[in-house]
Amino acid sequence: MNQIRNTIDNVRNWWEDLAFTSVQRKSLLALSILIIASSGVLLLQGASEEIVIAEVTEIEIPEQVMLLVVDVAGAVKKPGVYSLPINSRVVDAIAAAGNVLKGADVSDINLARILKDGEQVYVHVASRAISSSRSTARSAPPRNTGPIAINRASAKELEALDGIGPVLASRIIAYRNANGPFVTLEALLEVSGIGLAKLSQFKEKIRL
Repeated sequence: MNQIRNTIDNVRNWWEDLAFTSVQRKSLLALSILIIASSGVLLLQGASEEIVIAEVTEIEIPEQVMLLVVDVAGAVKKPGVYSLPINSRVVDAIAAAGNVLKGADVSDINLARILKDGEQVYVHVASRAISSSRSTARSAPPRNTGPIAINRASAKELEALDGIGPVLASRIIAYRNANGPFVTLEALLEVSGIGLAKLSQFKEKIRL
């Protein structure tokens, strides 16, 4: 406190000792106040930092489309392996292969079924019975056509197997339409009415 008082007294004595007129003193005082005020403004401006808000730019990340791979074969214009979006249906796979050929039979294919990755969609050619050759076929020895392709066989072909009647044949085709091709022959056990004993009756006569 004593130092402050001494400083004030020194300033007052200095002010009184100035050889200025009262007008000059007032002008000097006004100038001093102006200088102090300007300095304060400059200090405030220097202390305040300009805050620049950077605009956040949204980066568009391309959406990744998940694909599945299917093999389209049989009576289609462009058989081959195609990549399709997830949840595509059988009709989309056939369209990707150029659609079916004239005379193709899709009656046993569930076109609305959702595809599974790695499966095969096979389109059959409509079977036509040639009446003029039936008499010749009766006299000729039966032709060995080999095992029946379980994933391509029609209901009539399935009924020709031992122990498979119209009911089981329709169940096999319905299961195939709903779940896709059989991956193994043993997968037939998942069809209602087919057990190990039943499967052993015709297992040697079928293939995938």
